[in-house]
Amino acid sequence: MFLFVDLFDNVGTLVAVTKRAGLMAPDGSIPKINRILLADSISMLFGALVGTSPVTSYIESAAGVSVGGRTGLTSIVVGLLFLATLLFAPLVEAIPAAATAPALVLVGALMMGALAEVDWAEPAVAIPAFLTAIIIPLTYSIANGLAFGITSHALLKLLRGQARAADWLVYVLAALCVARFVYMGASG
Repeated sequence: MFLFVDLFDNVGTLVAVTKRAGLMAPDGSIPKINRILLADSISMLFGALVGTSPVTSYIESAAGVSVGGRTGLTSIVVGLLFLATLLFAPLVEAIPAAATAPALVLVGALMMGALAEVDWAEPAVAIPAFLTAIIIPLTYSIANGLAFGITSHALLKLLRGQARAADWLVYVLAALCVARFVYMGASG
């Protein structure tokens, strides 16, 4: 299950952030993705060893990229500022959680911009995109949203007679997603 969560969360974030930053290759691939996934894996492993919550990239990075942060320097500055806030933790705890809502609305609005690129006239594209976008907030999980999107994409291809041997990985992922949901349903 952790593989699904980390892989789907990270790949979804990578696609959104590299696209927003204009770093995606013309063929739609992400340059140096192996190095990016290796760094994420090492961070996740180190975080688990020291007992922290999962250490991974976050979609909120798209907000930073959209206002000009495209290098690792942005992350370093934000990290240092977070360290500085440790001194003010008791004061920060006095701020109600509702006060952060406007920032979350802004981040959500920036992330929704990617939906404008979906071909909504094509059901084979629109249905998986819609399911992905709606399931994420309903389940509080990017992994669940992506799993629904992948499964519906594969199912629509099969039902429309558009299944090709070259798309074998989509069907394997869809089968794994279905197995994950069955397992989650049986154990929950």
